[in-house]
Amino acid sequence: MKRTRNAVRNVIFGGLLKGYQILVPFIMRTLLIRYLGMEYLGLNSLFTSILQILNLAELGVGSALGYSMYAPIAEGNKDEICALLSLYRRYYRLIGLGIFLAGIVLLPFLPSLVKTDSIPPDVDLYVLYLLHLGACVISYWLFAYKNSLLAAHQRSDLANKADLAVRTLQYLIQAGLLVGFRNYYWYLLAALGAQILTNLCTALVAQKNYPDYVPKGQVEEQTRQKIRGKIKDLFTSRVGVVIVNSADTLVISAFLGLTVLAVYQNYYYIVTSVIGLVGVLFTSTLAGIGNSLLTEGRGKNYADFCKFTLLIAWIAGLCTCCLLCLLQPFMKLWIGEAGILPGQIVICLCVYYFIYEFNQLFNAYKDAAGIWHRDRFRTLTTAGVNLVLNLLLVKPMGLYGVILSTVVATVIVGMPWLIHNLFTTLFDGEDRQSYLGTLVFYGSVTFLNCMLTDRVCSQIPVEGIRELLERALVCLLVSNGIFLLCYGGRKDFRALLAMGKRFLPEIPHDKATSGNDRSAEETTKFADYGKAGAFYEDCSSGNRVCGIVHGSSAGPES
Repeated sequence: MKRTRNAVRNVIFGGLLKGYQILVPFIMRTLLIRYLGMEYLGLNSLFTSILQILNLAELGVGSALGYSMYAPIAEGNKDEICALLSLYRRYYRLIGLGIFLAGIVLLPFLPSLVKTDSIPPDVDLYVLYLLHLGACVISYWLFAYKNSLLAAHQRSDLANKADLAVRTLQYLIQAGLLVGFRNYYWYLLAALGAQILTNLCTALVAQKNYPDYVPKGQVEEQTRQKIRGKIKDLFTSRVGVVIVNSADTLVISAFLGLTVLAVYQNYYYIVTSVIGLVGVLFTSTLAGIGNSLLTEGRGKNYADFCKFTLLIAWIAGLCTCCLLCLLQPFMKLWIGEAGILPGQIVICLCVYYFIYEFNQLFNAYKDAAGIWHRDRFRTLTTAGVNLVLNLLLVKPMGLYGVILSTVVATVIVGMPWLIHNLFTTLFDGEDRQSYLGTLVFYGSVTFLNCMLTDRVCSQIPVEGIRELLERALVCLLVSNGIFLLCYGGRKDFRALLAMGKRFLPEIPHDKATSGNDRSAEETTKFADYGKAGAFYEDCSSGNRVCGIVHGSSAGPES
């Protein structure tokens, strides 16, 4: 399969698509605010969160189905691949039907999810919701199973190209409709049409590249049971993530209104964009982590874990300083004074971002090791604590209470539980207290760094783009200087430098020898790892066997 070349190609196109998915929607948000108003942006965010909850039916299905296809592809078992496609098609049709029925049941409760005095007078809430629901359901009913072929063959770049082309057309049409007609209904109809076109294009690309694979035949009962077991564990592990991400939006909409929700979502959009960019690092290294867990000893893996922790502490610390110093002036230039949140909320968002990046690292190891069964109740408990705190704090503290609830639930419940799972499963015998002390040290350094950097940046009043860029330069220089001073002498920092020096000279050699310098036995073995080789815990027997973690589009803290 020429794994190295495919992986590099996926990283390149995946990175381009991620940048595109940040920049162009940012432009569309700007147009939506300018030509329709904050309330419409709030409606957009509300419906997106509702559909995330309805999409709970899918959680775990894509990952489990993607995993099941790697082995027959490596073995060239055409009949089994076709049978799996038939099973995928059936699953996705049932998922689409389940989402549709759940969405219809939710219709009578829509008014209670929106503060009534914030709804624009010229819209029908039910019609808008049905348009959003239709786009979601069609994404499952219309050839959704075809995408699994591209993912399993490590050709997600083909699907990304098709998506990039269709989204570009969608955004151009939507921008024209906003500027020319200022009509939100036409705006949503364009999104519905784009979803149909995306599915059709992906299906055509899959058919062109893999014409021999058609949905037919029956999967053995044992295989179906394994797939259902993985779906169950992945679902319970990730359902809490969706609740955490959506609960804040629903509570803000119901208690504080669409305008407050839209202002909050503008800030949250910037934070999650930074998260998405850093997330490329985790996506790119997941396969390597899974491979290392299979082939290396516990000591080597723990040493790598500590190195990655320092790397994330540096990257997340730098981004946290930049968010603290740049977010408010950027919002002032972008939206104006009406779209500015109080400073304490910005600080809370920065704390949320910092702890979230560490959660990404912990979850990368959890997914690479497949500790889904052991971890299945953690996210549910975290989501429950977050929701209770939301309802308790939203009235006395407003928006600040909602964001603080997420931070408290993650720090008090989610992170300690996840670290416990890692140290009792992967790093049993390592010094957990020492590692926790290291995390406290990294957090303290970042806190002091933010204070000093903010003090320096506050001397630069922002009147335009130039001053904003000057602040950004100060953040880069001061933050990296402090981190180098505090971390430069640590063993993990020297190990990171050594790893980087070993990796860089291998890039051209790897390209020249990709896929040709391994024995046939090694090729078969590593092909089984697929896109992201990993362990997963067999829940029925307690044994560990080789497994795959397929890429997920779950939201924060997945």
